[in-house]
Amino acid sequence: MVKVDIIGDIHGCYEEFSLLTKQMGYTWDRIPIHPDGRKLAFVGDLTDRGPNSIKVIEVVTELVKRELAFYAPGNHCNKLYRFFLGNPVQQKHGLETTVAEFNELKPIRQEHIKESFIQLYEESSLYHILDHENLVITHAGILEKDIGKKNKHIETFVLYGDITGQILESGRPERRDWAVNYQGKPMIVYGHTPVLEPRVMNNTYNIDTGVVFGNKLTAFRYPEKKFMFQKAISMPYDPTRFS
Repeated sequence: MVKVDIIGDIHGCYEEFSLLTKQMGYTWDRIPIHPDGRKLAFVGDLTDRGPNSIKVIEVVTELVKRELAFYAPGNHCNKLYRFFLGNPVQQKHGLETTVAEFNELKPIRQEHIKESFIQLYEESSLYHILDHENLVITHAGILEKDIGKKNKHIETFVLYGDITGQILESGRPERRDWAVNYQGKPMIVYGHTPVLEPRVMNNTYNIDTGVVFGNKLTAFRYPEKKFMFQKAISMPYDPTRFS
């Protein structure tokens, strides 16, 4: 049986990520490695808004390269990927912080970061099906009927959630609560929508507990179904960001 520690949206909060993995028994020599062979998994949104997005990119790309972790991209990852490709993207909603970090690097390191992240994004699955189809790791969620499939509609759902096409007064897209109606057998572990505490509903687990908005970073240990937390230390608390 796969033993995996799934990390919620990090958003550049490298210090909290480091502390959380150490809590779980990982030792660090540039990257976190568990003595019992456990693997890490990431629900996406590695970057943006937090103070150390570049460090997070470096660690996760090395982990995935060495087959020590699973990575499912998020909407912020998609936007950074398009930026690195040279596509026109708006540098707001957090991307501006990652770009500012990137611009401070020497050109040779910039090229390395850009090439490694593009490779990470292009070679990673949109979502991961593990443990004989009992576990699915994704960014914003997925419907049972779509598990094992891939098309443009599913990609949008996985990256952004079940969006209606409407924009809320806050400027964020309106999303339907897909987890309320989920009745599938596979456990879905996802992030994307910040919640103060992990939200468990109908065999779905939202573990984005908004570390970048000053709350905490969450890990979900599988198959133990155990949560572990690291309180935010690098970003101030913003209660307006939580559902």
